[in-house]
Amino acid sequence: MHRSLTIALSALASVAMVGADAFAQSASSSNPFSRFSGLFSREEQPVTNDQGEVLGPPVDLQFVIVNGDEDLRRPLRGASLVAGALDEQRATGQDILAAARGDYARVLGVLYDEGYFSAIINITLDGVEAANIAPLDAPDYVGQVVVSVDPGPRFEFGRADLGPLAPGTQPIDGYAVGKPAGTGIIKRATSRAISDWRDASHAKARVAADEIIADHNVSQLESRVDLNPGPAVTFGRLQATGNERLSTRRMLKIAGYPEGELFDPEKLDTMRKRLRRSGVFSAITLVEAETLNPDNSMDVALTVVEQKPRRLGAAFEISSVDGAMFSAYWLHRNLLRGGERFRVEAQISDVSADTDEQDYSFGVRIDRPATLSADTTGYIDLNLSEDNEPDYYERKVEFGIGFNHIESERLTGDFALKYTLSKINYGDGYYEFSTISLPTKVTWDMRDQQNNAKSGFWLSGEVTPFVGLEDTGSGAQLIGEGRYYRSFLEEDRLTFAGRARLGTVVGPDILETPPDYLFFSGGGGSVRGQKYESLGFDIPLPDQEEDAYVGGLSLLNINFEARYQVREKIGAVAFVDAAQIWDDGVWQGDRKWHAGAGVGVRYDTPIGPLRFDVATPINEDDDDDVSSVQLYLGLGQAF
Repeated sequence: MHRSLTIALSALASVAMVGADAFAQSASSSNPFSRFSGLFSREEQPVTNDQGEVLGPPVDLQFVIVNGDEDLRRPLRGASLVAGALDEQRATGQDILAAARGDYARVLGVLYDEGYFSAIINITLDGVEAANIAPLDAPDYVGQVVVSVDPGPRFEFGRADLGPLAPGTQPIDGYAVGKPAGTGIIKRATSRAISDWRDASHAKARVAADEIIADHNVSQLESRVDLNPGPAVTFGRLQATGNERLSTRRMLKIAGYPEGELFDPEKLDTMRKRLRRSGVFSAITLVEAETLNPDNSMDVALTVVEQKPRRLGAAFEISSVDGAMFSAYWLHRNLLRGGERFRVEAQISDVSADTDEQDYSFGVRIDRPATLSADTTGYIDLNLSEDNEPDYYERKVEFGIGFNHIESERLTGDFALKYTLSKINYGDGYYEFSTISLPTKVTWDMRDQQNNAKSGFWLSGEVTPFVGLEDTGSGAQLIGEGRYYRSFLEEDRLTFAGRARLGTVVGPDILETPPDYLFFSGGGGSVRGQKYESLGFDIPLPDQEEDAYVGGLSLLNINFEARYQVREKIGAVAFVDAAQIWDDGVWQGDRKWHAGAGVGVRYDTPIGPLRFDVATPINEDDDDDVSSVQLYLGLGQAF
């Protein structure tokens, strides 16, 4: 039996690695106090050699809690070197003995963290105490390992002093007289207090002194931690290294280093995010200087590793009715040595579609980070497209200059000035639309993760005032979209996801409105189970026998999904989609609606879920060419 009475730990930072020999003798002492100068189931695995050959039956590993909290099993198993060795198929006698001798300190560290300071620890190998086996006398084979722990009483705080604290802050919950005492809560409370001082610009706050005394007679722990906050600190010079192609001047501007301002650790985190967003670097390291300058400023060292400047990528999506979509892009991350991102992309869609010819698009875009500020990226883009739909043919050119501003990781905005020229043929001649517009968009993203959200919400609002040239109407397009996610069951296995999208155009009549501002519905991006852009209006053309098939001036689109995680990488989905459009602005005039429903499968990949959906229309369609079942294959959740 080995009772912990006096243990030396190191500066509230890490568990002391107490040698196995310290447990070779029974602890005995008449002193009921322990002074600390600082701080800190069952498994069976076959025995194999280095070549993987089985040498013996599985090792029986048991954790036994005597007169204590059974909840200790999990952290003890997680800290055990023996369990780790068996998980890695290292089960020779030498491996097991070395791990078992190291486990005395590991187990003791867990018990201290949980508030048990009078524990008895036994670790036996086939009935023999591991601490009594010399390292050179390791058995060839170990059949059973028993880790037996009598934790004793759980200690409470008789004293819990920590200070001085930063203005306006309090110790964390749990670090108080009468609460369960352990080294874990002391470390967390101290770390939080130092972090609070750093948030208050005291970058060199540290522990000045600490004293921790365990009174075994009354099972109480007296804890005193003295802090030295140090002086308020300002940012000094930034010393940058590692950039080879990107100029240092531009790198510092992209980082937005706040030289001369009061120290704030969040500003360093913001710098990392800005540099990472640029896409130029594969690794970014910021290191604070060990000592302050005479004026209490602190220099910071920035070291970066640049990525390869060029990248090639591709994507695809397949529908049983709309055919296949293929896209590819070529990217240069540092075109002019100032972090400029140059991207060329092309897309072909409706490949082998049932009722449609192929559509084409080509785009060129250059983004320049830190254009107006460190968080504002300027861009220029040019897009060419050709759409061959069953009811119309359109060619379009769009040129824009804009700015994207990142207020925070959650809140972003985009503003642009764009010129658009489109020519559309409804079957009896071309109609030309040309506009100058000012699209403005704000996005608020509060999802827990972007590729496969389990909780949170996503909101987006867009206003696009436009001025029509010649015979094109003038007005504004308004779009709002919201998404909400909530999960249930153990490990969030069941997720309900919903999306609502509203849009309207105010100002011009439906035939005077550029087609890009009108709202169609149908297909994988709106209502699955319905043909792409199958919901629209047939509007008579002046002095023409043909009707124009156009989108609505207003839209309401609703989607609902129930997502269930069947296995670690496989999920199942059931969904319902619906949409309604109006032929007048502000959701007025004649209206039409359709809906679809279906099921799907998701397979998780490092870049997002692979999506396969099967859907069918809910309401009947008079178009005999539309299949009653449609298939969709793509990357990422539907929303």
